[in-house]
Amino acid sequence: MNIVNKLLKGFKSTGHCLAPQEKSSGGNLDKIAIVGSPNVGKSMLFNCLTGTYVAVSNYPGTTVEVSRGRAKIGEREFEVVDTPGMYSFLPISEEERVARTLLLEEKPNIVIHIVDAKNLERMLPLTLQLIEARLPVVLVLNIIDEAEKIGMKINLGHLERDLKIPVVATVSTTGRGIDVLKGRIEEYARRI
Repeated sequence: MNIVNKLLKGFKSTGHCLAPQEKSSGGNLDKIAIVGSPNVGKSMLFNCLTGTYVAVSNYPGTTVEVSRGRAKIGEREFEVVDTPGMYSFLPISEEERVARTLLLEEKPNIVIHIVDAKNLERMLPLTLQLIEARLPVVLVLNIIDEAEKIGMKINLGHLERDLKIPVVATVSTTGRGIDVLKGRIEEYARRI
C-alpha cells in the first residue's frame, strides 16, 4: 500500500463554516505562498486572504504572472503570493519552474498547499514533496463541500497527525473554513 493510500485509509469528514476577514496593509512583511494545481481555488483563497488589494506582475525573466497582496492575520501582517499552478516540485513547465524558484529563493514563512478535496489522492504527492523539501506547509482541502456531497469522508486530524502539518478544510467560494485557516496560520507562524 503506497503512502497516499495509507494516509487516506479510514478518513471521516469534518466541516468548518466561518466567513473571511478584511485585509490590511503594513511595512516589512512575512510571506505566505499559495501553491497548488490549476483549478483548485488558489486565486479564490488568495482573494479571501487579501481582500481587494492585489498586484499582478510577470515573474522576473518570464512571461509567467504572479499575484501579490497583503493580509492581516491576527496581529501579524503578511505578504501573500499566489504562485503559478504546479503539479510537482520537480518542474517540467515554465509555470512550475517559476513556482519552485519562488519557493526556494523567496523562502516564504508559510506555504499553503491548496488541493481539491475530491482529488486528494492525486494531489497529496505534491504535499509530500513540499514537506520533503522542508518547507513550512499548511494543507488546505478546498471544495470540501463537493467531496462531502459525493460521500467522501476525510478525517482532518488523522491526516494532520500522519503528515505532521496543519490541515484545514475550506470552501473558498463561500468563506467556509477561512477563519479556521487564518487561526491555524497565526498559530503555525508563532512556532516557525
